[in-house]
Amino acid sequence: MKREALETAEETETKRPKTEGAADTNKYPFTPGVIERGHIYFFYRPKVQREEVHSMDDVAKLHMLLVPSPSESFNMQVKIEQSKDVSGADADEMNLVAQGADAAPPHESTTKDKKHFRLIIVGKKKLPDPEHEKHAPIWATVIFVGDNLHDLEEKLGERTYETKTRGTRHTPPVRLAGRGVYAIVNSQGNVPSRNSTHLGYHLSHPTELGDVQKALGIHIASSFVIQVKNPNAEAQAGQRVGLPKSRRAIYSEGIMQHVFGRGERGRSSIGLRFTNCNCIELLDHEGAELLFIPARTGTEGNDESLGNGRGEALEEVGRYESEEQVEQIFKELAFNKDRFPAEPLKGEWA
Repeated sequence: MKREALETAEETETKRPKTEGAADTNKYPFTPGVIERGHIYFFYRPKVQREEVHSMDDVAKLHMLLVPSPSESFNMQVKIEQSKDVSGADADEMNLVAQGADAAPPHESTTKDKKHFRLIIVGKKKLPDPEHEKHAPIWATVIFVGDNLHDLEEKLGERTYETKTRGTRHTPPVRLAGRGVYAIVNSQGNVPSRNSTHLGYHLSHPTELGDVQKALGIHIASSFVIQVKNPNAEAQAGQRVGLPKSRRAIYSEGIMQHVFGRGERGRSSIGLRFTNCNCIELLDHEGAELLFIPARTGTEGNDESLGNGRGEALEEVGRYESEEQVEQIFKELAFNKDRFPAEPLKGEWA
């Protein structure tokens, strides 16, 4: 897919006519700053009847799990207090981390089985790669949204089913390939067409990339632009992407009107084909189709994408939480660790 073939929000937002009273009726304005932060997990599922995975040829799907955190900020008071007693570069770094604390999630509970989550399947079985495929967007789809982690455990677990032609078939459980912290940030440009939404993450596990992470496009720290597809927009000529209409997200009239711009003068009848993530509600619909556009890698890259030292803050939390044992990761997801192989966290296929 060529990026220039897409009618993105940036390319079409400038056509939006100004309407009197719009500010009073729009409940979904583009809101700059952090719109969500939390913990991120990467899983891959082997192909049917493949009990072991040796390479990407044996991988069926790549899943990205987002578990948003409550509104409380990660406690960086120690860092802030320490910054008062140091000077020079160290003080600058500590102040920068404190400045980006709005992107840092609090510690994840290991005693709750009721947490909001959304499970996303990533196209091409790999994340967008800012280092080698800067202009190669990746499609993704929200496939499961819920609040009960036990339902999620069943969704990601192994499955056995019967077919008329092939008999009994077995789908192995997913494998945990990465865990970290993330933030979704809206950045306001000098004109509406320059607005953008970035998701940036920093891994806590693993701390060094192995063959598994490299093959799946998982970096220690990375960011990408998120755009949300209008469910009423059909694929352009020659493209075979996207869900059938029956499986696409169903958004409220308010979102269709104020976010996608349906019915606005000077615009097509369906409005924008793609838009920024004005509000996090856009991602809380099963069937939401997303476009991940590579942005930057590394802590400095996240700082540039997310702004205000937020890359540094994510790195600090990731480093702090890297000391947690793998067993604790499964506890925070309320998963039975014996059901899900975790060898890929060491970079080894399983």
